[in-house]
Amino acid sequence: MAWHARLVFTGVLLVLLGLTLPWLAGCGSRSSSSSSPEKRQFVTLGTAPVGGAFRPVGDALASVLNEFKGENTWRVQSKGTKGSQQNIRELESGDIQLAMSNSAITYYAIRGESGWDKPYEMRAVVTLAPNVGLFITKQGSGIQTIADLKNKRVVVGPSGAGFEMFLGPLMTAHGVTYSSETQDFNPVNASYSDAVSLLGDGAADAAFMGGAIPTPAVTQASTSYDLFFVPYDEAVRKRLIHEYPFYEEMTIPAKTRDGKETYRGMTEDFVAMNVGSMHLITTAGQDETLVYQITKTIWENRAEIVKQHRAALSINERNAARFTGTPFHPGAIRFYREIGIWSETDAGSADEAEASAAPPADSAPPPVEPDAPPDSASNASES
Repeated sequence: MAWHARLVFTGVLLVLLGLTLPWLAGCGSRSSSSSSPEKRQFVTLGTAPVGGAFRPVGDALASVLNEFKGENTWRVQSKGTKGSQQNIRELESGDIQLAMSNSAITYYAIRGESGWDKPYEMRAVVTLAPNVGLFITKQGSGIQTIADLKNKRVVVGPSGAGFEMFLGPLMTAHGVTYSSETQDFNPVNASYSDAVSLLGDGAADAAFMGGAIPTPAVTQASTSYDLFFVPYDEAVRKRLIHEYPFYEEMTIPAKTRDGKETYRGMTEDFVAMNVGSMHLITTAGQDETLVYQITKTIWENRAEIVKQHRAALSINERNAARFTGTPFHPGAIRFYREIGIWSETDAGSADEAEASAAPPADSAPPPVEPDAPPDSASNASES
């Protein structure tokens, strides 16, 4: 009898185990599957107001990062801002994770100089389009050199745009003082398009303009008036390029590839300067893997970005990892090393960039092909 009871008990126990084990396995399986999907990463990319190059280029980057993210879990959204200065502050606060900026403005931000209240720990991801700058005036104005701008009315960009961060050293080196505290010329704040009208009605004697070649406002001015393109002093220009990493040698060709004038009245190649490239930046503390994957996705899909904005033509072997004064993020460096375009001799790391710091704001140049990349009515120096 006892034997029979034990047999029944064992049978009941086996039945219960048979029912319970699959349930437990199912729970474990559900728990594992529910935790396997990676958490989505929300990334905001700060751009600039409508009207300049930063906004459409930033929009294009965000679009391509989303479309070609592969197994990455990010969702990138571009955000209109006031430009470089707001972007840098919002990167530090964590409101955004990526941003467009002008390399001269970022250069001074990471050093806490030229109006910045403290150092901001920014890092470069990719160097984008150049901001090729020059001064223009009407023929007969009497202005023949940059030094002649002293005591003249000169358009220096919109108020608060931060142009003084690259124009200050440039003009001061040519003998014309320009800082937030003192100027020995009359700065006129206006957009490039407004500068054309100011030159026409005599409200300005000269104007600085910069951007991709051809710059629409320079084209407009040259078709409206007989212009004089104010030359750089060659010795000063070379010294500036040597001292400031955000300056770069550039030449504006007199004629386009199809033989047309780049600008009416420019009969010879004009030796100019890149006064601060557009670049994509992030914070020093941003996740290395995230920045690596973002850099990789941008590089591998740069042709798709070009379809939306030709500024992406600058994402190439010569330019993408070019040092402009801001250290590159370790994630970007890792990718550029992998594809063989990282120069170990460039001051691209944080330590090397600090060692190569230029002073504060107080051979034949490479030509820029017209229409590559073109810009809208603005430039690469948005605030």
